[in-house]
Parts: sequence; C-alpha cells; structure tokens
Amino acid sequence: MPHILEDLKHFLDNSPTSYHAIRQIANRLALCEYLPLQEKEEWKLEKGKRYFVCRGGALCTFSIPSSMPDKMIILGSHTDSPALKLKPQPEHHKENMRLLGVEVYGGPLLNAWLNRDLSIAGRVIVSDTTGQRVERLVWLDDAPLVIPQLAIHLDREVNDKGLKLNKQEHLIPLAGLIKEHDQTASYLETLLHRHIQFKTLLGSDLFLVPLEPSRFLGAEGELIASYRLDNLASAHACTTAMGMLQTPSENVLQVAAFWDHEEIGSRTMEGAASTLLQDTIKRILCSLNIKDELYLRLKSQSLIISIDVAHGFHPGFEKKYDLQHLPLLGQGVVIKFNADHKYTTNGPTAAILTQALESLNLHKQLYTARNDVGCGSTIGPIAETQMGIPSVDIGIPVLSMHSIREIIAGRDHLDMCTLLHHILTANKSL
Repeated sequence: MPHILEDLKHFLDNSPTSYHAIRQIANRLALCEYLPLQEKEEWKLEKGKRYFVCRGGALCTFSIPSSMPDKMIILGSHTDSPALKLKPQPEHHKENMRLLGVEVYGGPLLNAWLNRDLSIAGRVIVSDTTGQRVERLVWLDDAPLVIPQLAIHLDREVNDKGLKLNKQEHLIPLAGLIKEHDQTASYLETLLHRHIQFKTLLGSDLFLVPLEPSRFLGAEGELIASYRLDNLASAHACTTAMGMLQTPSENVLQVAAFWDHEEIGSRTMEGAASTLLQDTIKRILCSLNIKDELYLRLKSQSLIISIDVAHGFHPGFEKKYDLQHLPLLGQGVVIKFNADHKYTTNGPTAAILTQALESLNLHKQLYTARNDVGCGSTIGPIAETQMGIPSVDIGIPVLSMHSIREIIAGRDHLDMCTLLHHILTANKSL
C-alpha cells in the first residue's frame, strides 16, 4: 500500500487550508463515483448510490445501502489546523518594510512560524466583470514572506529563559520592501490579480501557510513530516476508507463527516456543533421514507468513530506522559481515553475497536494523559452529544503536534486506513 502514502503526501501538499482540503476530498470522492449534492437543491437519492455535500470548509459523504439500513457507521475528522490568519485590513508598513497583520487561529506553536518561507492561501469572494459575486480558492505561492526572529545579540537570554512572543507585536510577516514613490493601492489585490480575474475584492479568509512540502524522513522513509498532519492525516484516512468501498452495503448507512473549525471550538455552521451531519442524515432518511421511530432505533445500533491524532511519545520529555500509556510512532492505532470525557471512548466502544484491531492482526495502543498534565479534546464529544450515538476516539501518534512541521509514521497511517475500511464493511461483527 505504498501508493496510499504517496497519495497522502499529494493530499497534504495540495491542502494548505480547509477549503483546499475539501476540494481535494471532493475530487477523490468524485473519482470513486460519489455524486455531488447541493444543500439548496432537492435531493433525489437512490439506494446503492453514494453522494457528498460541501459546506464551506466542511463536507459530508455517504454510501446508501442496497436495502433499508439498520445501523450507521459514521467516521468523523476535521480539516482545519492551527494557523495565522490575515486580519481584515492586514496591510501596513514601518519605515520601508511592507508588513501584514495576522490573528492567531487556534493554538499553534508560535515559535515554529519564525524564520520560515511562508505564503498566503485561502478563499476570496470577488465580483467578476458582470458584477456577480463568486468564490475562488487561491494560493499566492509566488510571493513568499517571512516572520523574522530577533537576533540573539539583541535577545541574549533567549536560549536560557526561552522565547517569549507577544502575539500582537512579534508575529508580523515581512512581505517585502516598499520602493520609493510606490503608488500601489493594495499589495494583496495586486497579488490576487496575478492568479485570478476579478473586478472587486469583497471578502476573504486567508491564512499564512509554509512553502516547504511534505517529505519522507528516516533511512527507509518510515516517517512523514508535514504541516497539517493534525488532522489531515485522519481526513485522508477517512477519504481513503470511503473510496475503497467497492459495492453498497446491504444494511449499513456508511457516512464520513469532515468538519472545519475544530481548532477553535467547532461551534460554527461548518463545525462539529453545527447541523451538517444531522441535516444530511435526515435528508437521507427522508428520501428512504424512514419515519422517526425507525430513525431512533437506527441510532441505537450505530457508532461514531472520531479520528484525530494522538500525542506520540517524545524521548526528551518522558515526564510529560503516563508511562503505562505511551503512544509510539510506528506501533499502530491509538485508542484514547479520558475520565472527564474529553475523549468519548468507554468500555463498550473500546471493546468494538479492540476486536476490530485483533481481527486484522493490527497493533493496538492505549492513551490517557497524566493527571497533572491534562489533554485536549476532539470532535467526538460534540458529535456524540449532537447525534445521541455511541462514540470512540482513536488516532495515530504524532510528534510536534500544532507545530508548522509535524511527524507521523507511515505504517500507522496505513493501519488506520485498513482499520476504517474494515469498520465500514465488517458490519455483522460490530
């Protein structure tokens, strides 16, 4: 399955933002005979067919069984990553330096953004030559910029006391130098005109992204380093598993949801707290003439698998981990636990995943955080609450989580793809 890892690299390198990731996912699904839907249009769905619908930086895809469903398997992941987002009026200058203003999106490791070749990517809403409002995806990779770090000669204690960054004053991208008598009205619009035709820039959601592509690391290429492995590795695994479905299930509605805005709380119309998944499933069941009573019974027989990366063991910081729960790179899928339900795994759902891994002869790892360190959360608790369906949280180990350059093991990603495909298709054993 090495081609899956090459495809993962291609997916990463062409998904600088959630909007680009959704386009990549949609393209892959279309190649696997998934049909596109529009939320604003009437849906006329058929048994045995497969579909997908997009909502901004989110997407929901599904394969309808050949007969009436008696359970649902729902895969869930997210498409966004911690980042720096351009402010609405980003352009300013000091002396002869052209600068841009950014906001911090989510919880990135800020130091990782210094001294990197960066570019601008995202979506813009423009008026075309006829005055129509249209949305375009852009990646302005022909105009690199950088956030320079203060020289050690001017910050003598940085190596002893650590780097301290003021988010407002120190995260200022340098876009270039302003020439004398420069009359450019808008630097950003000038760059955009190189890539797309438009009359007026009306709105935008633009982010800084690194120019460095993903690559294999290690003597045997066993590791993968890239931006946005959290959580595009999971999104790619879900896409791959859905794409591997050869024939319709007889009785299982197979679903994958790719939500945006997980890194900022999920409480948006494209996040896991939105109605995207519920709306999609209600419209499917409406097309199949399934009444509320059967829907409620259907939910009780279903399962949500929340897939997000797990904290891989860092050899330099052993005391940050519970030593009985060390997720190791290259040792397989991680089942994640938390007593405060930041992860949704419980006894019954852990048992389902354990049996699935054992049936495939795949390694299983367990993770829970130290009591004095704590952990983040995932889309799992939100989706479980919104849908009223049991859930389990799993992932693969990653190093440098929330950095601009994260690291996973290729073998773990292949295991995840295999596991998710098995869960979607091994209906009677779940």
